[in-house]
Amino acid sequence: MGHFLLTGCAGFIASTVARMLLDQGHRVTGIDDISDGYNPELKRWRLRQLDGIETFRFEEIDIRDVSALGSVFDAEFDAVINLAARAGVRQSLDNPWIYAETNYVGTLNLLELCKERGVGKFVLASTSSVYGNDTTPPFAEDAPTAMPLSPYASTKKAAETLAFTYHHLFGIDVTVLRFFTVYGPAGRPDMSVYRFTRAIAEGLPIQLYGDGGERDFTYVDDIALGVVASLEPMGYEIINLGSDNPARITRVISIIEKVLGKTAEVDYLPRHAADVQSTWADINKAARMLNWRPETGLEDGVTRAVEWYLEQRDWAKDIIA
Repeated sequence: MGHFLLTGCAGFIASTVARMLLDQGHRVTGIDDISDGYNPELKRWRLRQLDGIETFRFEEIDIRDVSALGSVFDAEFDAVINLAARAGVRQSLDNPWIYAETNYVGTLNLLELCKERGVGKFVLASTSSVYGNDTTPPFAEDAPTAMPLSPYASTKKAAETLAFTYHHLFGIDVTVLRFFTVYGPAGRPDMSVYRFTRAIAEGLPIQLYGDGGERDFTYVDDIALGVVASLEPMGYEIINLGSDNPARITRVISIIEKVLGKTAEVDYLPRHAADVQSTWADINKAARMLNWRPETGLEDGVTRAVEWYLEQRDWAKDIIA
């Protein structure tokens, strides 16, 4: 069984990956700074789900702090899985510096320690946002990514190129995973499924930018399966993880309305300049290299997310982005 360093382990995707690795019998050292990028109570809830598992160790560490990182870095790690990030397209316009520090400098710190301590495998979470608006869907991994529309997307693209440099110079095996609109139970409160569920359940208006566009919604457990599959050696590869089945935002709202038995109140706003109009993953490479395809349909996945909210409503109703 392996031993993995998992960054951002209190996050939505990483906490799911942690549970999956632990269930498979691996050891996980998880780090997270429990930042205020969104309400830390949700992050603490996710961590509590891992309490009492002997093969899990948690340290509250910021990946921007290379000294603190070095204190937990173990040459016996089979891989570093970097899922720590400042996420969010529109939010990155408010404080682009912390996005650059976390997403780029934090990745640099981890790669340097991999080089110094002899850790040979590095998995980097990236995003469909790197494709911008100049790519014809479905987005394949070799599509243009030179025109990102937000500081968030720019920092993720920069981290991808940095990871290639360390592969090229120092032989680190790198897999870059571009995630497409991940959703599910205990999801990020700034993402549409959580935001819309909370708003409709609590009788609050939804803010919809433009017509909402179309997104390649991908269920969190499917994403976690792809992350685990990517731990195999493969040189340097960029791989999309998405549903290959984009849906309009209005369809997601309809599913939430159906589960809750309530009707949404929608405030329409102009489309934001940092938003891409649509996302759609070409996942042929993931199928070929990882033997991976998503298993959870949109209606089932959104229903599970809404049901989680209702189960946790006493405190979840107070969680906002």
